[in-house]
Amino acid sequence: MSALAPLLEAFFTERLIGQRQVSQHTVAAYRDAFCLLLRFAQHRIGRSPHQLQLDDLDANLIGAFLNHLEAERGVTVRTRNARLTAIRSLFHFSSYRHPEHAALIQRVLAIPAKRTDRAIVTYLNDEEMEALLAAPDRSTRLGRRDQTLLMLAVETGLRVSELTGLTCTSAELGTGAHVRCHGKGRKERITPLRRETRKMLRAWLDERNGAPGDPLFPGPKGGRLSRDAIRRLVERHVATAATVCPSLAAKDISPHVLRHSCAMNLLRNGVDTATIALWLGHEDVRTTYGVYLHADLSLKEKALARTAPPKTRPGRFRPSDALLAFLEGL
Repeated sequence: MSALAPLLEAFFTERLIGQRQVSQHTVAAYRDAFCLLLRFAQHRIGRSPHQLQLDDLDANLIGAFLNHLEAERGVTVRTRNARLTAIRSLFHFSSYRHPEHAALIQRVLAIPAKRTDRAIVTYLNDEEMEALLAAPDRSTRLGRRDQTLLMLAVETGLRVSELTGLTCTSAELGTGAHVRCHGKGRKERITPLRRETRKMLRAWLDERNGAPGDPLFPGPKGGRLSRDAIRRLVERHVATAATVCPSLAAKDISPHVLRHSCAMNLLRNGVDTATIALWLGHEDVRTTYGVYLHADLSLKEKALARTAPPKTRPGRFRPSDALLAFLEGL
C-alpha cells in the first residue's frame, strides 16, 4: 500500500472528524470528491487507487480532473470549485505530514478556483406560495405531512439539511412557539412560528405520535427523509400547483427556493437585513444584503420613483400668486 492511502485515511479520521468535527454532509461531499479523483487517476495512470502515490496527484492531473468534471460529467463551476476545495484541504494537511513534497503541494494549492456568475435568486410571490401550500391532498396522511413541511419551510426558511434533521421535540408549541434546529456551521438557532403554522404542526405531531428523537417528517419506513426525497416532494406539488398558478411552470423551483421565498417575504414586509440574516442563520449579514436586496425589484422601483425624469429643469416650484397658493393649499 502506498503512502497516499494512509494519508487519506488520516485526513478523514484525524483532520476532518477528529480536529475540525465537520458535519456528515461535509464528510460525504469530500468522500465523493476523492472517489471521483481516484477513479480518474486510475483510468489515466493505469494503477489501482491503493497503489497510487502522492506524486501521481500532481498539478497536471488535478487540472485534467477538474476539466474532466466540467467537460465530460457536465458539472457546474460551483461544483468544480467545491471539488477543488476538498483537494486543497487534503494538500494543506499533507504539507506537514509530507514536507518532502512541498514543491508538489505548492503547485496544487496554486490552482485557482473559477469565478462564477451570480444569478438573481428565484423566489415565489404570495400567489405562488398560496398555490403551492394548497397543492397537497389533506385527505391523506402523506398530504398532511407534505403540507406541514412546506408551510414550515416557507415560513422559517430552513435549509433542507435542517428540515431533515428536525425531530418531534424540535417544535415548541406553547407560549413563544418556535422551532429549534442545528444549522450550517454547527450553529443552533430558533425561529418563531405564526399561529397558523403552530396549529398545523400541533395537529401533525398528534397524528405523527412519535418518540422524542424520531424525525418530525418521516419517510415511508419511518426514517428521515433524504434531500432527494424532499426535492421530489417539492417538484411533485409544484407540478400540481402550476395547474392553478401557471407562473410556477416558468420557474425552476427547488427546496432552496422556499428558503429564498421566506427571505424575500420578510424583506418586502420591511424586515431589516440584519434580522433576516439571523432568521436564516447567515454567518455574515453581507450575504443577506447582497443576495436579497439585489433581487427585490420593488426597492429599485421606489428608488427610481424618487429620481427626476430626464431634462427636468432644476429648482423649486414657486406658485405664481400667493392668494391662489393659499386657496389650493386648503
